[in-house]
Amino acid sequence: MDTTRIKGLTIAALGVLFITPDALLVKITSVDPIVFLFWRGLFLAVSFLVISWGRYRANLWQEVHRCGWKGWFCAFAFSLSTLGFVVGMKNTAAGNVLVILNTAPMIAALIARIVWKESLPLRTWAMIAVCVSGASLMAISEMGRGEPIGLLMAALAATALASNLNVARSRPEADMSVMLMFGAALVAIVAALFGGAQLPSLRDTLFIALLGLFFLPIASVLIQIGPRYIPAAEVSLMLLLETVIGSFLVWLFLDEVPSLLSMCGGAIVLCALVTHGWIEVRRYRRATGG
Repeated sequence: MDTTRIKGLTIAALGVLFITPDALLVKITSVDPIVFLFWRGLFLAVSFLVISWGRYRANLWQEVHRCGWKGWFCAFAFSLSTLGFVVGMKNTAAGNVLVILNTAPMIAALIARIVWKESLPLRTWAMIAVCVSGASLMAISEMGRGEPIGLLMAALAATALASNLNVARSRPEADMSVMLMFGAALVAIVAALFGGAQLPSLRDTLFIALLGLFFLPIASVLIQIGPRYIPAAEVSLMLLLETVIGSFLVWLFLDEVPSLLSMCGGAIVLCALVTHGWIEVRRYRRATGG
């Protein structure tokens, strides 16, 4: 084992930490979902452009070209996962959406195995099973009925996320994060076509801007870079941590007390991921003689 794996786990974990305020800031705003989606996409497109330009300057378009058709696939998949998540939340219970989204690590692992012939160690499969079970316990407490379109869009979001990370993993020499600005712009364009180009209140604009100009851009870039160093299944596995910390932030700031079942599921996910990180660090130290 070399520093590459530890680097990948660290990058993915940092990305997840930056994305955790997402649920809280979404709940704080009172704007219509399609309007929220438009401004989210617009702010993200601008932020991704600024970040990519700051990293590559005059070589930015050369880096975009290096990504090839797989980069455009990642951009499209990113927009699909965003659209699927928002439309899913709008048309069915949040618990239903979360249960389906929690299958993303399993989908990512299966795609990696079937399409890219990438095998995962047994301990990773075991960790995926434990974390998905824990995250599903959190979501089950909120499950309810909803329109079938909501379930289909949630499934689309999970599949698009898993596919995006797997395709990024297949081209580790290319930085697929530079393609996110195109995916975000597509989200804004689609939302605008459905009437989302409306100005929210100043309060809502500030919260959406905080999310779209700071937290989400940093999180998305780090998460998109993660598959260059570790399997896509492990990156999406780390994303389950967002469900735990995000729920805690909502509880802390909005006083939405989670159920006992939800807290048990969160504890399972948190303990499993901490154990996973501890095992990887121990393996790294053994391999390097540290």
